[in-house]
Amino acid sequence: MRRRLIQSTLAVVLVVIAVFGVSLVIVETRTISNSAQERVDSEAIRLAGIVDSRLFAAEDVTGEILRDQVAQERYAVIRIPGKDPIEVGSRLSGQVISSTQRGEEGETVTVQEPRSSVTREVGRTLLIIGLVALLAVIAAVLLAIRQANKLASPLTDLAETAERLGSGDPRPRHKRYGVPELDRVADVLDSSAERIARMLTAERRLAADASHQLRTPLTALSMRLEEITLTDDPDTVKEEANVALTQVERLTDVVERLLTNSRDPRAGNAVTFDLDEVIQQQLAEWRPAYRSAGRAIVSSGKRHLTAVGTPGAVAQVLAALIENSLMHGGGTVALRTRVTGNQAVIEVTDEGPGVPADLGARIFERTISGRNSTGIGLAVARDLAEADGGRLEMLQAQPPVFGLFLSRTPLKSALLDEDEPTVR
Repeated sequence: MRRRLIQSTLAVVLVVIAVFGVSLVIVETRTISNSAQERVDSEAIRLAGIVDSRLFAAEDVTGEILRDQVAQERYAVIRIPGKDPIEVGSRLSGQVISSTQRGEEGETVTVQEPRSSVTREVGRTLLIIGLVALLAVIAAVLLAIRQANKLASPLTDLAETAERLGSGDPRPRHKRYGVPELDRVADVLDSSAERIARMLTAERRLAADASHQLRTPLTALSMRLEEITLTDDPDTVKEEANVALTQVERLTDVVERLLTNSRDPRAGNAVTFDLDEVIQQQLAEWRPAYRSAGRAIVSSGKRHLTAVGTPGAVAQVLAALIENSLMHGGGTVALRTRVTGNQAVIEVTDEGPGVPADLGARIFERTISGRNSTGIGLAVARDLAEADGGRLEMLQAQPPVFGLFLSRTPLKSALLDEDEPTVR
């Protein structure tokens, strides 16, 4: 593209120079020739006037007297009736410019000038025109290169941006070029890059959340299946199989919840449920793991509490907190329930060293972990809690106390109560 732009610009400039340059050369040549002829004519008229005045005064007319009246490069001949011709200057050879004038006393004056002077002047004029044309060509080439770079470089950048998008690098360049059409294309590519980046981030987040959230139910399910393989008691096998089926249902609920959140994180199926059932379910699932680690998990606090939320999501939040206590905490893990205002609170605490001071409130950020874990468990747990209108907070760092706050009143009912006018 650069080459075509330069070639087209140079061709236009050469055509313009050829048309106007040839015309200018013809006009200047004629002007110089006419000017030279006018000079010779003027010289002949002036010399004839001098001769007339001397003849009228009866003075002598000689070559010595007229020598100073004729330019050095010119040649003049004065013919007076009855006298010999008077020559001033050297006789010229070759082409000349000549002018003959007749005086009032009957004399004729002829002045000649070599045409080479005209040729030299025409040559100088042609040289100037040629230099101007050369400068015009150089300027045109430089301007064409600049314009070609200004147009071609952005297209190259946009092609590279499109190629990067196709190769999976969605970083926008935010580069503009001062050309409205190209800037519009750059805006569209940057907008597409940002959309692709958000989509890739959402997909990576979904994959990370899925791997983390599915790990716990699969681990619990595998433990139940191991219990089945290690026992011969039909009643134990039946009991463990029923628990395994319950865990499969929870696993299905986790998958559906992840897919729902990937489409719309705010979409929830909040219902009123019994907190005791969810807590007892978690205790039953995690006791084997804690027993294997030589630790205990217990529950205390207010019983028969109801809360508004998604039971599966609440179970996942509690599972994340219990798993964190198993991995990073120590001693006995306690789940305590209480009521504050219109909210039911489930606190999860252990006897371990707690959250390091350098982490603090950043403990809920993704990729933040006190040890070699994924660092997304608490972040996912907080997202799940907020999706149902609740919240997850760290109430105390040492020993660690995490609190899950859930509303005890359905959101729609609360809104209706607020909107309903008071009758007095």
